[in-house]
Amino acid sequence: MSKYIIVTGGAITNLGKGTTAGSLGRLLKNRGLKVTIQKFNPYLNVDPGTMSPYQHGEVFVTDDGAETDLDIGHYERFLDMSLSKMNDISGGKLFSSVINKERLGKYVGSTVAIVPHVTTEVKECILALTKNNNFDISIVEIGGTVNDLETDIYLRGVRQLISEVGAENVFILHMDYLPFIEATGETKFESLQSPVQKLTSLGINPDVIVCRTQKNSVLNSSTKERIARRCFLPSSNAVVQVPDVESIYEIPSILQKEGLDDIILNKFKLNAPKADLKSWDFMTYNFKENYPTVKFTIVGKYTKVLDAYISIEEAIKHASAYNQVKPIIEYVDAEDIEEVGADKLLKGTKAIIIPGGWGSRGFNGMIEASKYARENKIPYLGLCFGLQSAIVDISRNLLGMEDANSTEIDPNTPFPVVDVMEEQKALVMKNGTYRLGLYKCVLDPKSKLAKLYGKDVIEERHRHRYEINAEYYDKFEQAGIQLVGMNPESKLVEVIELKNHPFFIGTNFLAELKSKPYRPHPVFLGLVNTAKSIR
Repeated sequence: MSKYIIVTGGAITNLGKGTTAGSLGRLLKNRGLKVTIQKFNPYLNVDPGTMSPYQHGEVFVTDDGAETDLDIGHYERFLDMSLSKMNDISGGKLFSSVINKERLGKYVGSTVAIVPHVTTEVKECILALTKNNNFDISIVEIGGTVNDLETDIYLRGVRQLISEVGAENVFILHMDYLPFIEATGETKFESLQSPVQKLTSLGINPDVIVCRTQKNSVLNSSTKERIARRCFLPSSNAVVQVPDVESIYEIPSILQKEGLDDIILNKFKLNAPKADLKSWDFMTYNFKENYPTVKFTIVGKYTKVLDAYISIEEAIKHASAYNQVKPIIEYVDAEDIEEVGADKLLKGTKAIIIPGGWGSRGFNGMIEASKYARENKIPYLGLCFGLQSAIVDISRNLLGMEDANSTEIDPNTPFPVVDVMEEQKALVMKNGTYRLGLYKCVLDPKSKLAKLYGKDVIEERHRHRYEINAEYYDKFEQAGIQLVGMNPESKLVEVIELKNHPFFIGTNFLAELKSKPYRPHPVFLGLVNTAKSIR
């Protein structure tokens, strides 16, 4: 029978529950246990696919085309596994499922209510993930804070889970932030008590409290004992400290030193060898080492949101550690380039990345960034929207089609070099995407990308609607664009490379989504390797 670790958060959000849950999964996996992980999000959107990055940060896409919370990306990077729509559950999904069941008569005429029908749906989602997979442990993160109105449904679902599988098979990990008061030199923990009281009032008793603290804050044995007494924990060993760290990949070792994995296995009565984290720690060392710096610039539309491009940041860090350089990652708003020019904002950078995006705002700034990289031989990586920017740049500035554009930006452009193909239009739904999830790509064996991958057939994740217009393929090749990657079924272009340039690559897929800290993505490895050689 699978065991369940429930991760809850205290008074504030953005505590790092996702990275802590992922780190714990890595630690347990290194002990030889079969681990899976799941996230419950309080919002009523069915998924974050239509949410603004200003509201929610990055949308992470899985192989099966699920648009998910960014924590799913953290989970994949830590656990080295591909997750699916079953691993990310929203309030919208839960309520939609309950309403659909009611319409189909699944409740046999009952009056449908939050309790027990929606809370039972929570429990069933948790159990469904482990039903036929023989996982030893499933980690379940409850998004938001325990005091949120929306979270109450999930907590009541957890209580039902405990009743069904037994308290001995459920481990409650509560996480909260302990503020450090500089004036008195004290770490305060009183704020812990309110959320813990909320949990216990629902019959959910924390087994461990993970305390997020500032780097200079130390929880001594006396403080841990006081926290344990006030929060009804069996001993001070059940109080675990996770301070601020330079790299999130340090957290598995911190949790191991605090003995969290031993506490969990003791409760579950599971025997497993001690985790060997030597190779993981060596990898983490590379993230922290004082290597020569290389400046990377991300030109985007949502640069004021730290989490909007988190997977790209991580992919750069992964490839940089492998290449033994320390990345300096800077953000430039594409609209600022439209106002003051690329020369002022991009001078000195060693690589330019344009990420995915939607809509006309800032698009001309992205086109200028592509032109700047192309003309100045700066390594360039265009991801989805960045590919489209490069195509429009080259169409306007090398092929003389001054009004060339994407039909998303200008539906009436005389040169629709980026468009929705005719065979796609019947399949495109409003507020949806056509190509979503994993698709195959066949690479030209002579291309840079084929050499980076070490193979000719790859599979990558997509999230887009617009394609390079097949009517212009010949013209693009005349301008030095090599169409080096094609989807074998649709014959749509997946990858372009520019001749006579050290590294100018555009992909219609989002390469960053499959990068791992111990297995950097080939596209980013090539970008970083080229960038570090630019003088």
